[in-house]
Amino acid sequence: MKVNLEKIDKNKMGLEIEVEAEQVERAIKQSYNKLVKKVNIPGFRKGKAPKAVLERYIGKAAILEEAAEIMILPNYANAVKETGIEPIDRPSVEIVELDEGKPFIFKVTVDVKPEVVLGEYKGIQVEKPEYPVTEEDINRELDRLQQRYAKLVELGEEDEIKNGDIALISFQGFIDGEAFEGGTAENHSLGIGSGTFIPGFEEQLIGAKINEKRDVKVTFPEEYHKKELAGKEALFKVEVNGIKRKELSPIDDEFAKDVSEFESLADLKEDIKKRLEDNAKIRAEQHVRNEVLNKVVDAAAVEIPPVMIENRVEAMVDDLSRRLSMQGLKLEQYFQFANTDMDKLKEQYRPQAERDVKTDLVLETIAKGEKIEATEEELTGELEKIATQYNQPLDKVREALSAGGRLEMLKYSIAMNKTVDFLVDASNIA
Repeated sequence: MKVNLEKIDKNKMGLEIEVEAEQVERAIKQSYNKLVKKVNIPGFRKGKAPKAVLERYIGKAAILEEAAEIMILPNYANAVKETGIEPIDRPSVEIVELDEGKPFIFKVTVDVKPEVVLGEYKGIQVEKPEYPVTEEDINRELDRLQQRYAKLVELGEEDEIKNGDIALISFQGFIDGEAFEGGTAENHSLGIGSGTFIPGFEEQLIGAKINEKRDVKVTFPEEYHKKELAGKEALFKVEVNGIKRKELSPIDDEFAKDVSEFESLADLKEDIKKRLEDNAKIRAEQHVRNEVLNKVVDAAAVEIPPVMIENRVEAMVDDLSRRLSMQGLKLEQYFQFANTDMDKLKEQYRPQAERDVKTDLVLETIAKGEKIEATEEELTGELEKIATQYNQPLDKVREALSAGGRLEMLKYSIAMNKTVDFLVDASNIA
C-alpha cells in the first residue's frame, strides 16, 4: 500500500491510497464468493455459477464495487495509522481507479483534529480559597438532621393547615367553568410552602381544616409547559382530607443517640465539624483544579471544527435522554416540562460543548508533549474499583469494557486526570 498525504485546508486532509494489484485480485474473489450466494441465476444452483456467468448476469461493475467496499475500510485504517492523522468525522471517498489486474487507487478527504497552540501551562498563579467551618454551619447540619428524622403526626379536625404542613387534598380544576384534563386528583399529598403547585395555590389553603372545602383561584404562568393552560385563570375546588405536621425532637444528647452512633451532642457536633472541614478541603482543592485548568485553556488557541462541537452537543443530548429514561421520562416530556425543544436545547448546550472540546484538545496536547499516559497498573486499579462496585470478577469487567470500546475511554479518562494533576503540581498555589 502506498499513501500520499495532502493538506487541503486548516483541519482537512486528503489521502491518496494505492492498493497493490494482488490485494485487488483477492478482494474480487471475496466479492464474487459473497455475491454469487445472493443471486439466483437460471440453470445454476445458488452459489455455483462461474464468475464469468455472474459477471454477465449482474455486471462487472457490481463485482468491482463490492470489492472496493472490502478494501476501502482496512486500507483507510492502515493509512490513518501510517500517517498519524486523527480523523474526527466520517471520510468522503472517491474511487480513482479500479479494475482487474491493476492497483486500486482511491482518495479520501477527512476532517482531522485541529492544531492547538498552547500558552503558558506551567507556573500558573492560583489562590487556594479557605472555607472555614463556623458554629452556624454545624447548627445548620443539626437542623437538617432534625428535619430528616422528624415524625409526621396526624392532626385532628380542630387543627388548621400551617406553612410547612403536609395536606392530603382532593381537587378538581376548571377554566371558564369547564373541567380541564389533568386538573383532577384524589388524596394528593401536598407540602404547604414547597412551591410545587401553581403560584398562590398552597398559600390559599393555610388556615383550612379537615373536611373543609375551599375555592382556590390561580393563574397559570405564561411559560407553563402545557400551552393550552399557559396564562389562563383557573378555579380549583379543593377538599381537605387530612393534615400531617412534623414533630421535631429537641437537639440534645438523646437526639444524638437516636440519629447517630454517638452518645452525646458534643461528640455528634465534633463529628459534623470534621466532616464539614473535610468537605471544605475537597471544595478548595477542586476550586484550585478548576482555576488552573481554566487559565491553561484560556491561554491556548485553537480553531475548533464545527463538526467536533456538533458531535459533543449530540453526546450531551444523548446523555440527558439516558438520564431521563432512568427516571421513566422521555425527551419529549422534558421538552414540555422545560418549555423548550430540540433546537433550543442544542443551542443551550453549544457554548459548554465548545468549551469542553477545547479543554479536551488542550489536555490531549499537553499530555502528548509531556508523555503522560495511563499505566497498566493505573488501569488495573480503576478496573478493580469497577469490579468491586458491581461485584464482578476483574477479568469479566475488563472483557466487557474491551468489547464495547470503553476500555480505551477509561485509559483516556485516566490520562486526562493525570494531566490535570500535572498542571496543578506545576502551578504556584498561594
